[in-house]
Amino acid sequence: MLISMLVTMTWGCNEFLNETDKSNFTLENYFTRPEHATSVVNSIYESLQPIMQSGFGGGPWMMVEFATGLANTELGQAQNSLFVRSLINNSDNGYGQTYWTSHYRGIANANLAIEKIPEIEMDNDMQSKLLGEARFLRAYYYFNLIRIFGNIPLITTPIDLTSEELYPETATNAAVYDQIIADLEVAENAGLPWRDATGRVSLGAVKSLMASVYLTMAGYPLQAGNQYYQLAAEKANDVIQSGVFDLFTSYDQLHAVEDKNLGENIFMIQYAAFTVPSSWQVSIIPYNRGISAYSAETGGIFANREFVEAFEAGDKRADEKTFFYTEYSLESDRNTIKELGDYYIWKHFDEEAQLNSTSSGLNWPVFRYAEILMIYAEAINEANGPTEAAYEAVNMIRERAELPVLEGLSQQAFREAVWKEKWIELCFENKTWFDMVRLRKAWNVTSGEFENYVGHQFSYGPTLKERELLFPIPTAEIRNNDKLTQNQGY
Repeated sequence: MLISMLVTMTWGCNEFLNETDKSNFTLENYFTRPEHATSVVNSIYESLQPIMQSGFGGGPWMMVEFATGLANTELGQAQNSLFVRSLINNSDNGYGQTYWTSHYRGIANANLAIEKIPEIEMDNDMQSKLLGEARFLRAYYYFNLIRIFGNIPLITTPIDLTSEELYPETATNAAVYDQIIADLEVAENAGLPWRDATGRVSLGAVKSLMASVYLTMAGYPLQAGNQYYQLAAEKANDVIQSGVFDLFTSYDQLHAVEDKNLGENIFMIQYAAFTVPSSWQVSIIPYNRGISAYSAETGGIFANREFVEAFEAGDKRADEKTFFYTEYSLESDRNTIKELGDYYIWKHFDEEAQLNSTSSGLNWPVFRYAEILMIYAEAINEANGPTEAAYEAVNMIRERAELPVLEGLSQQAFREAVWKEKWIELCFENKTWFDMVRLRKAWNVTSGEFENYVGHQFSYGPTLKERELLFPIPTAEIRNNDKLTQNQGY
């Protein structure tokens, strides 16, 4: 099906294609010109955005944050958030439905692009790059889906109402991961640049995703073997050795609109103020405290106090207005500072939008260089022990945080030190829960120790059970396709 193929937002430059009478387009007459190839690939990118939609109902992106036990909310009407946070989630949760629907829509458009673009007469290099982008995005969507939902349908060709795969069976985890790697290998050789400042997929993004996929394959549930740690280290090291990326010197650059797609940022979900603005700004400010120019102040998500107070003494990331903020001026009087009482998320805070414009062009980070350094450090430690290069990688993160460098650790001590750096450095970037599941570990912020995922008690009471290793397949999908089996415990 065309699905959303002809939605024509031009990714990265925020222009709109001026096509005529799109209702007359069919698969037979649409894929005839190079701009059609670009258009269908643009539509694949668009499926990145729905999970970031936020408002008084919460936001789908919060699902994997509340599942960590490290986040809190003031938004009583956001039942989906409360159910996940309290570990009483069920298959009617709209967050999971948004992940499923948006990601499979992106996959459908990728399948269409991969099948049809080779039929278009166009520049070979451009054709190869567009196909590489499509392959990367399909791999990314499947990577999220399999980690969130477990056994899922694997669809790699376009389908319509007459297709046998309209109601597909589920594939094995191994089959899905094989397809993810196959797609990324094509993307890796597609001639993409190391960086694309417009926000399109780059070689840096491809190798970053490969490193993350290999690291996950080495862990649960596949436990594919130590060689996958080595592969993860190799792909992460490719990014490091490229010399294209580096850590920002200031944490403020993490939420500087002028630095999006640059510096530390490897791949991001794209937004543009007044054209395609982001909506999560209303969720990271306190509930109706009068600090923002936005009329909606939802208090949708903020950090548990116990989490932030578990940071190592002297960690710059715990300083006011570095990763979090606890006070801010009033919108009615910017000379008056209001104590907010909790740790709200500063690392995604767009000051121009909050103070004046109420339209944010801040991008959402998918991969940044800090994560690649820590993937490398973790993976090479698992493969070879804590090497000098592993220390160098993780210590770059610690030095920016103004913490003492790590040295002289055993493999186990180094392993847990890197895990802790990841928990802190990548907090509230939709990373931590995925690490918890692949490691089957959780960080006890009270004791400071890592403990088994199953049986881990959140600081505010609920205890993780085996069922929380996956989210439930949405009710509507189970109802519509009797070949799907609900995950255990839901």
